[in-house]
Amino acid sequence: MPSSVERKRIRKSPEARRAEIVRTAARVALTEGLECVTLRRIAEELAVRPGLISHYFPSAEDLVAEAFAVAALGELDSLLPAERPHGTPTQYLARYFALSAGEAYDDISRLWINARHLSRYRPVLRDRVTEMELASDDRLEALIREGVERGEFRTDDPRTTAIQILVVLDGLGAHANSDRTDRPEAVTRMAVTTAERELGLAAGALTDAAPPGAEGTAAPAPPRTP
Repeated sequence: MPSSVERKRIRKSPEARRAEIVRTAARVALTEGLECVTLRRIAEELAVRPGLISHYFPSAEDLVAEAFAVAALGELDSLLPAERPHGTPTQYLARYFALSAGEAYDDISRLWINARHLSRYRPVLRDRVTEMELASDDRLEALIREGVERGEFRTDDPRTTAIQILVVLDGLGAHANSDRTDRPEAVTRMAVTTAERELGLAAGALTDAAPPGAEGTAAPAPPRTP
């Protein structure tokens, strides 16, 4: 016997629905690849009709580009937050390298490989890749500048130093789909040693630094090289 009380259907606002679509697409992009971000696939994930997805994203290319940007920005915020109130620049840079190493970082490395390849043929995606590359440059440069101002780092050109570090990280990440069991430790640490050298830090400073806010206090800045 049907109930006399009908359950009210809760409608999401256009903003909330669009955000849900993009979050879902970003998750698929990060775990399975940008090629899997289609209007039909995202509709299946959300148990809605494909027409609802196309209402917000008439072009699948726009959804792919947005999915990449959201996934990449989410990872950037996780690895290198814009607000850093609980530690020193050295600690946050050490944290960045620690999180950027190993298999846990492979998904985002694969996403960047995927996006850069596809952006050769997809202008909308190419624009977002460029945008996110600049965002990464800006975020790391800001951290380095803060470190220079606080006397922890030494470099005459924080922008160039940031780009040098990111180029090495990108190069290491390009092997995310390869067997790296025989990779020499010196190669694995190449981004860290590059940063220590370019920022005037003692060898091992970015490995030995305590996590941001450890024991409720900021650790003292590590010694710099002469």
